Amino acid sequence: MEVLGKLTALLQQALETREPEINLLDSFVDHWKGITNYYIETTDEYRPVKDTDIPWRLKQMLDILVYEEQQQQLQQEDTGPCMEYLLQHKVMETLCTLGKAEYPPGMIQQVLVFFTKVLSQVQKPLLHIINVYRPVQKLIALCGLPSSQTEKEEAHFMFVVCSRVKKDPNILSFILEVMRTLIKLKEPRAATPGPNCEGERGFIQTLTKLTQSTKSRVVQHAMESLVLLVSGAPEDTGRLLLETSPLCQLLSQRLCDLYKLIPCTLDPSDLQMQQAVQWRCSPSSPDSGHVTRFFCWLDFCDHLITHAPIVSQLCIDWIKFTLTCEVMSEAGVLVHTTLLSCIARHTHSSALLGELILFLLGDDTEPEQRSDNHTHTLRYSLIQNCDHISDEISIATLRLFEELLQKPDKRILSNLALRNLERRCYATPMSSELEEDPFFSDALFSESEFGGVEPLSSRPCPPVNMPQAESVNSFLCLVPQEAKTSQHVPGTGYDTYVHDAYKMFKETSALCIDWGWPENILHSDMQPSAEFYEGHFLHVLFNRLGRILEQPYELNLQVTSVLSRISLFPHPHLHEYLLDPFLSLSPGGRSLFSALVRVIGELMQRIEHIPNISNKLVHIRKQLMGQEDETLVDHVTLLRGVIVLEEFCKELAAIAFIKLPTEAQ
Repeated sequence: MEVLGKLTALLQQALETREPEINLLDSFVDHWKGITNYYIETTDEYRPVKDTDIPWRLKQMLDILVYEEQQQQLQQEDTGPCMEYLLQHKVMETLCTLGKAEYPPGMIQQVLVFFTKVLSQVQKPLLHIINVYRPVQKLIALCGLPSSQTEKEEAHFMFVVCSRVKKDPNILSFILEVMRTLIKLKEPRAATPGPNCEGERGFIQTLTKLTQSTKSRVVQHAMESLVLLVSGAPEDTGRLLLETSPLCQLLSQRLCDLYKLIPCTLDPSDLQMQQAVQWRCSPSSPDSGHVTRFFCWLDFCDHLITHAPIVSQLCIDWIKFTLTCEVMSEAGVLVHTTLLSCIARHTHSSALLGELILFLLGDDTEPEQRSDNHTHTLRYSLIQNCDHISDEISIATLRLFEELLQKPDKRILSNLALRNLERRCYATPMSSELEEDPFFSDALFSESEFGGVEPLSSRPCPPVNMPQAESVNSFLCLVPQEAKTSQHVPGTGYDTYVHDAYKMFKETSALCIDWGWPENILHSDMQPSAEFYEGHFLHVLFNRLGRILEQPYELNLQVTSVLSRISLFPHPHLHEYLLDPFLSLSPGGRSLFSALVRVIGELMQRIEHIPNISNKLVHIRKQLMGQEDETLVDHVTLLRGVIVLEEFCKELAAIAFIKLPTEAQ
């Protein structure tokens, strides 16, 4: 007990002789007065702030605020005296004024750092307090000035502001006020401010300027700030933001400006190879190229809309007023059509894709008529360009439609084809009964023609005398034997198409799984009395297919690629119209198979006048495969057209096979 008593006495003595506690408020006030006294006592106006004790005093003030808050939390008390002093004496307001004056030189950087750390390190919500959000507003107005030397600090400051807004929805009204008051988008960073906004920059304007910075982290911070701001807004607040601020106009204007910088002299083949550009990791300096910077900003807008669909309106103005003029003009139509293909390929948000579809195709849902006045001029022009006198323009436009057909939106196929097939005006009542193929005899494909490829059910092929098998056989036997060359060149058999068709059909089926299509043909919807018109798009494709023997090889590949893409969709009416050789067409109607039959008839007449046709076709096929050197051959366009025709028929046969019901495979 005696030892314990001595130990207690020693501890008591130690407590009584410890150094007195530092008064936090006195220390905080001393540091603040040290800063204000500098302006009273200094005589050197050009002395940089880093050579004074201002940065050190600001850091001490910040540390005191953070420490005080930690102590207040432990004692479960409200705002501490130092924070009260900061608010009551408008310390942040004064600092903002000093930063605007840039006195001493470099003061704005110190103010930005102090504001950023206060908002990020102090856990207590502050942005709803008038003596905080007003100086924050003013500091935002000071960001984004031309020739700014504090881009890094500005971007970090805005990122922290948006982070606090996202964490506390109750202060969204603050940021809306900032947006309504300060958002203005002017020229790029080298431009001079206009008379109505001299000396101030808005939040979005600063972001736009910072996207041209050579510092990648600055760009990322600026863009992520906007994502935080918009994605954190509830729907009603987001709508208010959309309606009361020029946010959408500013973003779309930036997109428009970047698009206009892309020269019309670019090589379309280089554009077609444009890889996906991600805004978080792409170069953003002026040296990175106009195309890269445009697609970087497009990816950012796409990402923004994905996380905040309410902002989908941002591209309406850009789509309407920029692309329309460029695509409709003959000058540069090739480059702009290729750019449209790239835009469609790199667009992923459903809202932005919907705006793009509406712009390109319109919103008509009724079946087309031959006498239509084509109220949607752009759609009509694009489809006409698939049959343009320039083969390059035709190929570029066909690629655009192929890109669209791979997008997950049912309106695309409905607009281009399905709305004209829903009533089955293409068929007569007798088409539901299987008839003997009028063009071919009883020749049926053997199991060996599948090259050992198993059908979708992973079971061996059933007997070949089943009716469904005849549709596959009809496509395989379309090209006359003397014009076929696959059997003479290894690796060009039908089996390769079955593998590819199976993979593509799975992808296409997954694309449209939620589109609500019927599983079977709707006979009740049949209206044979109505005049059938396949629609402008299929009409042009069939016309192109009819000229396959006289068109360039590259163009034929693109035409057949688009038709194959459409044939893969699992809509029963589309399948019937494109892949049923026994379809009894309505008077004056034509289908994919009937268009091919007409081409075969022309082919059989023309090859009669070409001697040694089989050897020449084999030679041309090997040339196209790179197995033989190119040499001058008569009728080369025709011969290449025959090769494409044979391959296309095999591809259609493979598609028809993999789409057969399981019991028919």
